[in-house]
Amino acid sequence: MDDEDYMRLALELARQAADNGEVPVGAVVVKDGEVVGRGSNAPISRHDPSAHAEMRALRDAAERLGNYRLPGCELYVTLEPCAMCAGAIFHARISRVVFGARDLKTGVAGSVLDLFAETRLNHHAEVVGGVLAQECGQTLSDFFAARRAAQKAT
Repeated sequence: MDDEDYMRLALELARQAADNGEVPVGAVVVKDGEVVGRGSNAPISRHDPSAHAEMRALRDAAERLGNYRLPGCELYVTLEPCAMCAGAIFHARISRVVFGARDLKTGVAGSVLDLFAETRLNHHAEVVGGVLAQECGQTLSDFFAARRAAQKAT
């Protein structure tokens, strides 16, 4: 499997989040070609501001691998990580982050800030952005368009 294949898995999780009324973001953690963690956005349903897709995927991978450190793992996420998720990525020692759509409001892999390029931080991950960006972005756009239409109807 390649980056696009793993991003398609993350997109499936994003669509599941949308079906549950959550902002459609999905993430998978991969180690040695095997998916070891999965997550989709769930802050609304879980009443948890930290229940972002990345956080849930990291927690799932850490539980499965029996370690809070995830060296040699790659994280695939449909939306550029925020500062909270970037911090968790650093602490988990993720080696590579691949994201789809840019987040021009809260993204910290180059859009608003680039925490991954901050040399004063003690961990650095390789970052690849824009994988299936159009499809990832469209999933978000469709979700918010439907939400606005529903609000107008009421």
